[in-house]
Amino acid sequence: MTASADQLPRAPGPPTRRGGGSDPRRSSFWLLLSPPALVLGLFLIVPVLLMIAVSFRADISGQLLAPFTPTLKQFAQAFAGAGYWRVLGISALTAFGVAVIAVLTAYPVAYFLAFRAGKRASLYLILLLVPFWTSYLLRVMAWKLMLGEQGVVNEVLMGAGLIDEPLDALLYNRGAVVVTLVYVWIPFAALPILAGLGRIDVRLHEAAADLYGSPVQVFRRVTLPLSLPGVVAAFLMVFIPTVGEYVTPLLVGGTGGTMYGNLIQDFFTRAANWPLGSALSIIMLTVTLGLVIVGLRIVDPRRLLEPAS
Repeated sequence: MTASADQLPRAPGPPTRRGGGSDPRRSSFWLLLSPPALVLGLFLIVPVLLMIAVSFRADISGQLLAPFTPTLKQFAQAFAGAGYWRVLGISALTAFGVAVIAVLTAYPVAYFLAFRAGKRASLYLILLLVPFWTSYLLRVMAWKLMLGEQGVVNEVLMGAGLIDEPLDALLYNRGAVVVTLVYVWIPFAALPILAGLGRIDVRLHEAAADLYGSPVQVFRRVTLPLSLPGVVAAFLMVFIPTVGEYVTPLLVGGTGGTMYGNLIQDFFTRAANWPLGSALSIIMLTVTLGLVIVGLRIVDPRRLLEPAS
């Protein structure tokens, strides 16, 4: 006796919605996504679009949002100025050096917090973040006072008998900018490295030790390769904002520590040439983005995690 088609069991289909309503999960998704998307659009995308629009203006003698005829005058002036490119190159090299030093300095801190701090790791992490409770300007001014002629560094050197008179070369140069920025960025660099180290299974260390691996070999063959994505993230987190830095060079760098961000600041404030300042900003963003893309192609974090063939 054969069963009819209506009597055969049917495969369960997708759940039906009563009343033809929408999927509540999709509604919740858009409800959660809308606030951050709105904030991102208002405070990141809109300003960038406004800056791009201003860069194509000939001047801002009239109202900023008044209709205008687009022109490439500002970009032609920016590309023709060799001094702009020289300062941008110096700023990129300075940012690269600051990022490298900050990552190398922050890695031991993150390693200690991940594997050696034990139950006090949270306390040490709070102590690492304590400087953020103080204003950024105050921390930079503190370094200005320490590196000055009457600062702590000169007082210690004179007290130790290493110098006879205060050194004036500790401040208002590119070295002071690098030292101050490294100090500022070390906690920022330590956090992504700590996140990368925290994802490493400690049983891998035990397995490597069981295979008679020395501590140096365990670090070189296990810990370092697995933490490289965090290292790359820390490097980019420091490098990208440092290229356009202007507050620290202004306070501790002087004329000897001028960076690309100071040029942009001058065009927006002293020269009141917003179109040229916007064009220089777009060039900086484009060059920085290009360097980041090239760096990620050369050092691909996903490729670093692949086992060697």
